[in-house]
Amino acid sequence: MKPLAALFLLAAPLLAQGPVKWEHDYQSALRRAKAEHKVIFMDLWAEWCGPCQYLQKNVFPSVEGQAALTNVVPFSALVEKRDNTPLPEGKRLAERFRINAYPTMVILDADGKELRRQVGMFRTGAEFASWLDAK
Repeated sequence: MKPLAALFLLAAPLLAQGPVKWEHDYQSALRRAKAEHKVIFMDLWAEWCGPCQYLQKNVFPSVEGQAALTNVVPFSALVEKRDNTPLPEGKRLAERFRINAYPTMVILDADGKELRRQVGMFRTGAEFASWLDAK
């Protein structure tokens, strides 16, 4: 199969579903996870963090990243602004989950219990999808 045709076959289901809907409120993510019977993918990040920016611009929007994110409730929490000013919900979550490095990505069950985490970035959407899809 030609590479372009293979890429289209991967992307077709995503195009039909539309873009992945990210949650930006923890309680909304918990409610949605319970309603959809899914786990939560929580991305805790800071504006000053280069690897965080790379994930958001290159990895999460990739075809593989988008496909993997359809199987979870994606939740993004900004912890610190560019000038290191903390944001209330992000800071509370960072303290609750003992985050001390960015980016940190956490898989939670629908009750908010941590199942596993990744500290540091992924270089490709395929690498991210492989981690996210691991059971």
